[in-house]
Amino acid sequence: MSTQTMPTDAVRWYGCPACRELTYGKRFDRSLRVCPGCGAHTRLTARRRIAQLLDEGSAAVLDDVTVAEDPLGFVDSRPYPERMAQARAETGEGEAVTCVTGTIEGHPVVAAVMDFRFMGGSLSSGVGERLARAARVSLRTRAPFLLVTASGGARMQEGAFSLMQMVKTSQALAELDEAGVLTVSIITDPTYGGVAASYATLPDVIFAEPGARVGFAGPRVIQQTIQQALPDGFQTAEFMLERGFVDAVVPRAALRAALGCLLAAGSGTAPAAPPAGAPRLVRDPEELPARDAWEVVGLARHQNRPTTVDYIRQLLDDFQELRGDRVSGDCPAIVGGTGRLDGRPVVVIGHQKGRDTADRIAHDFGMASPAGYRKAGRLMRLAAKLRLPVVTLVDTPGAHPGVEAEERGQAWAIAENIRLMSGLPVPIVSTVVGEGGSGGALALAVADRVLAFSGAVYSVISPEGCAAILWKDRELAPLAASALRMDARDLLRQGIVDAVVPEPDGGAHEDPVTAGELLRAALTATLDELADIAPDELVRRRRARFAAFGVEE
Repeated sequence: MSTQTMPTDAVRWYGCPACRELTYGKRFDRSLRVCPGCGAHTRLTARRRIAQLLDEGSAAVLDDVTVAEDPLGFVDSRPYPERMAQARAETGEGEAVTCVTGTIEGHPVVAAVMDFRFMGGSLSSGVGERLARAARVSLRTRAPFLLVTASGGARMQEGAFSLMQMVKTSQALAELDEAGVLTVSIITDPTYGGVAASYATLPDVIFAEPGARVGFAGPRVIQQTIQQALPDGFQTAEFMLERGFVDAVVPRAALRAALGCLLAAGSGTAPAAPPAGAPRLVRDPEELPARDAWEVVGLARHQNRPTTVDYIRQLLDDFQELRGDRVSGDCPAIVGGTGRLDGRPVVVIGHQKGRDTADRIAHDFGMASPAGYRKAGRLMRLAAKLRLPVVTLVDTPGAHPGVEAEERGQAWAIAENIRLMSGLPVPIVSTVVGEGGSGGALALAVADRVLAFSGAVYSVISPEGCAAILWKDRELAPLAASALRMDARDLLRQGIVDAVVPEPDGGAHEDPVTAGELLRAALTATLDELADIAPDELVRRRRARFAAFGVEE
């Protein structure tokens, strides 16, 4: 490895092709080469990108690799070796990717950064071998692997040899998956073809710069093929975010901080000591007062009750939200990501109801779609890979009931999560923080420990639904609520929940900060209980817990 100085490639004035604003070169550099007028992100050289993302002075370039550089003896208007020589002279790089080791906010990484100037960032045998070698360094050191992509696709001058690099690089990422090493990609403009269809889109977490275009076939090819106008924003990062294919669109100025949060959450630092005098969990139902069931339902549904996002903001450091199911979309009724709970790295997933009417409509009242459950499943698999405990916060009237949800496999998505959680080899703690409705709640609540706030409810159906079906009268919902025995006291007596988290007087909404601290203490204590249990024993006990329900002793 060798440490190299990153060139400045400064300009005196920059004229933005998008908005035509003229910017003084030094100001342009200070803005990380993002247009101050319209926010357009210009392309960066690999060296400038490395200098922006990695800690100053930490980047050490990996030694070069040797490959057959002209396997076909290819000639178009010029021989391929001449084109390579010109690209090297113009860019100062040996290939379209530069691989380094270094740190980001003190966290070690191995980074592979592409440079579009070098033959359009095309994927060649040299690029594939450099990436594979960098991945092996990541595998050996267990440092997360960061990919920054910019490419038009596979290099035509190498024929099928370039095509085979898609397999080589995908296999390298698969080995990192099997070893439990975090992989992250940053998609920059443009990322197409064989690069998009291999290592750019396989990592655990995918960030994209604003406006970055990504896809397999380019828009011109698609338009010529189908002879149709393409949607506005087609193949942009924002377009892909809405469809669940990237985790976040992150402006260049925020990329380093976003990576720092993600790397911090996965670093495995030991948890901090719990606060002295933390309130204990209630495990004896007789210690809880008897309450009118219908009043508890109203408490669980109170509009001002803290939401999953409220708890995340209060309890987690370095939270990085991760979005999308990588299949069909992103569901706003499920929020999740990585973070640190009192120093312990965790994956947190929860239903998000929203607060006021507009917010609740935006989050579909916490009623998740298949995309939401598949997103949750993706994050749970990430937790298993990185050996992080999972914390889920349940607050939903039920899964989304609708034509589109059924068309996209609502039942299949819920069933898959139940099966996944049953065998997940990491600790899982679920807390019913408000309303736990039916299978839509259960899909996040197959856990080693299931907790509930004292003002929460959890049942097979809503009281209104039960009354409408069995008594043919929704007005009898209070009677149904009592009959369903769905409040925390009854749930604890039934063994459905393992412990109850006390709430402030009048409910969690009366003192959200105290409610959050009570939840913090409960989660920390419960995760401590599970920390030293071997993965296979966790799974055995979890399965036994749920298998015992309904069986007379």
